[in-house]
Parts: sequence; C-alpha cells; structure tokens
Amino acid sequence: MGQRRKSREYALQGLYMYDVAKTPIDDIIALEWVDTPIENNVRDFALSLIKGTISNIEKIDEVIKKYSKNWVPERLTVIDRSILRLAIFEMLYMDNIPAVVTIDESIELGKTFGGENSGQFINGILDSVKKYKLKEG
Repeated sequence: MGQRRKSREYALQGLYMYDVAKTPIDDIIALEWVDTPIENNVRDFALSLIKGTISNIEKIDEVIKKYSKNWVPERLTVIDRSILRLAIFEMLYMDNIPAVVTIDESIELGKTFGGENSGQFINGILDSVKKYKLKEG
C-alpha cells in the first residue's frame, strides 16, 4: 500500500472520530489512537488532510450539498461523508494532487470502508466537483 493511501486511511479514521465521537481535534492529530509506528511523511500528510478538512468543513459541506442531489451531508453515512469531505478538501485546496488521483483513491476508500454502493456514489459526486472546478479555472 502506498504511503499517501495509508495517510488517507488515517485521515479518514480521524475524520470519522471527529464526526461520530466529537473527538477534539487536538486528540485526533496526536494520532495516539494509532497502534503502530507511523513514518514521518505518512504522519505529516495525514495531519495536513485532517487539519485542512476540519478547518474548511463548512465550505466542504456546502459543496457536498450542491453536488449530491438532495443528499444533505447529515443523511450520508459517516464513512461516505468523511471520504467526500477528505476528497473535496484535496480537490479544492491541494493543487499539487491531480483530481483524478483523489477521485480514484476516494473510490478505493469507499470500496474498502463503505457500503456496497459507496464507490459509485463517491465517484458521481467527485466527478461533478471536478467538472465544477475545471469550469471555475
């Protein structure tokens, strides 16, 4: 498994804890809940994803509302919502990562951690966000 994918998995877990258990961000970014040693570059990328997503969560949720066709973030499963938040943060704020890479990684996270149709659902929303971002320039 690639290092960035592992970082995304940690970030997904952190966002899940933030959403479900209302875990304080300081506890999440301490990564003390991870039971294995983490390489520095994996840790750094995971932390940037967690901090960035949480810092921009309101704007990200607006994007989800706009492109999920009548599915407000609160109606999504926690996993799907967390994956979408993570991916939309990457797409809007991390220009050094191609949108297609973010989408592919998010689909894989959905297939691994989400429900039966998570991958397709995530793909549909993120593809719409990608098209919007391209139009906006």
